[in-house]
Amino acid sequence: MTETLTIKRHAVLVDRMADTLGLDLEEKVLEGLLDPMSLSDAVLRCTGCSDTKGCNLWLDAHLETGAATAPVMCRNGDIFELLKHGKRV
Repeated sequence: MTETLTIKRHAVLVDRMADTLGLDLEEKVLEGLLDPMSLSDAVLRCTGCSDTKGCNLWLDAHLETGAATAPVMCRNGDIFELLKHGKRV
């Protein structure tokens, strides 16, 4: 049960980060730029983050304004950057 909650919590973080960066992950999947397995991998990669508190603080700080790039600590920053430039991941 704990593993399921962890995955759900990190799925929310991945989605919030994408939203903050102006990315709609569902749209990227439909466009063929984001493979569903790559999205699952991104969530799993996020579960390895050691600074979820810092991530949540960063996301909260950018709630209204959004952001051009993910914070340095984001383990999926490279994927988000590729998607922003219309590249397939």
